[in-house]
Amino acid sequence: MGDHILVIDEGTTSTRAIAFNHDFKETALSQCELNLTYPKDGWVEQDGLEIWQATLDAAHATIQSAGGIDQFVAIGITNQRETTLLWDCETGVPVGPAIVWQDRRTAPVCDHLRVEGHGPQVESITGLLIDPYFSATKIAWLIKAHDLSTEALERGQYAFGTIETWLIWNLTGGRVHATDVTNAARTSLMDLERNTWSGPMCDLFGVPRSLLPEIRSSAGRFGDTDPELFGRSLPVLSAIGDQQAALVGQGCLRPGQGKITLGTGAFLVSNTGDARPRSQHALLATRAYDTGQGQSAFALEGAIFNAGTVVKWLRDELGLIGSAADSEAMARDVGSTQGVFFVPAFTGLGAPHWTPDARGEITGLSRSTRAAHIVRAGLEACAYQARDLLDAFAADGARVETLRVDGGMASNDWLMQFMADICDVQLERPSYMEMTALGAAALAAFELGWLTPEDWAERDSGLQRFEPEMSPSQRGSLLAGWRRAIQKSISPV
Repeated sequence: MGDHILVIDEGTTSTRAIAFNHDFKETALSQCELNLTYPKDGWVEQDGLEIWQATLDAAHATIQSAGGIDQFVAIGITNQRETTLLWDCETGVPVGPAIVWQDRRTAPVCDHLRVEGHGPQVESITGLLIDPYFSATKIAWLIKAHDLSTEALERGQYAFGTIETWLIWNLTGGRVHATDVTNAARTSLMDLERNTWSGPMCDLFGVPRSLLPEIRSSAGRFGDTDPELFGRSLPVLSAIGDQQAALVGQGCLRPGQGKITLGTGAFLVSNTGDARPRSQHALLATRAYDTGQGQSAFALEGAIFNAGTVVKWLRDELGLIGSAADSEAMARDVGSTQGVFFVPAFTGLGAPHWTPDARGEITGLSRSTRAAHIVRAGLEACAYQARDLLDAFAADGARVETLRVDGGMASNDWLMQFMADICDVQLERPSYMEMTALGAAALAAFELGWLTPEDWAERDSGLQRFEPEMSPSQRGSLLAGWRRAIQKSISPV
């Protein structure tokens, strides 16, 4: 009998499959890149069938690398949140492309709902703001754009899912249509305090209840995989949204503990325990996790839409760097940006601004500006946006004194030190940084009985610390420049 958990980590730009042994050591990893398409300004799409095939390819490669299917006892899933997919249950084919979480096409609908005064009701029930970011308006858009008949919807021909639901449905051969509380909490359709679909929200956003999956705990038996996929069945024992998975992976299972994940976007999440947070500064109340063993928590969250996408844009669209690793060397090569500020509002600004119509700005350019200054400004933007979030958290009474970091950009030592300086906070970086996948593995391990959540919270993750070194006057000057640039992005005229 094996002792490995296979984690499917389905992100925005890639799908990875990672094998963890009983000691939570990574023994194999495979990754498949995913395509994003941008058919119109503010639109971001993906191919659901490509995501499923990439998941299969990555899983097969990891299983083989780890010694075969007999090495594995369970599967855990973590996923990009809010990305919305509808599919035909009879054919298994998606209804059009998946609408990615970054997509802003439903901004006019959201504007209309806000003008009509629905914001307080939505926040009260769901913990969320009215924004294109969340799934509900995406679902309604797909129904209308593809002219899905009311009769077909009501008889259950079509299904909605965020990506973990789509993967569970495919992994189980179409037998299980389920989501977990953390993903359901990001749709604008779940009653945050009851963990049930809200009738008033379904009616408000025009989403038929027949489309919706069953809401379950983050840990539990979601179903067994079709034996033909991997040679024999494996139980799917966890499913959790990527940011909450990283919170679990970091061991932030006590109120007041927080982490920021620096991936495609950047997400600051703080565990608030049994207390549902109510923000006065455009932060989000959400579910942190539910272990299925009577242990669950709320969380306060701030979302930055563009972080790692900046580095990718500098590489792929501008050609200023050859690889993501080049950005650190270029940032070190110049002592400052020489007054250049980069606001990466490619798809609007998230928390605490929530301005979907904002667009990217590079300000302060001069004849002496070089590529390295722009690259450094792109990295600095991640730290400035994190500072904006931390200020909002503090204003809501949830000050973060020590912040744990993970995600691809966290490997950049220069950026970590700059972020500690600008945020004026101690950063803690674990020795193993695949916290999203590790969180999904931990939840599956709870279900297997390998350890308890209390054991996990005490686990030593080999933290490296970055202490703030910048003078208050320098920090103040830089933040003032950043705030002027942000204002230009929000109000360009």
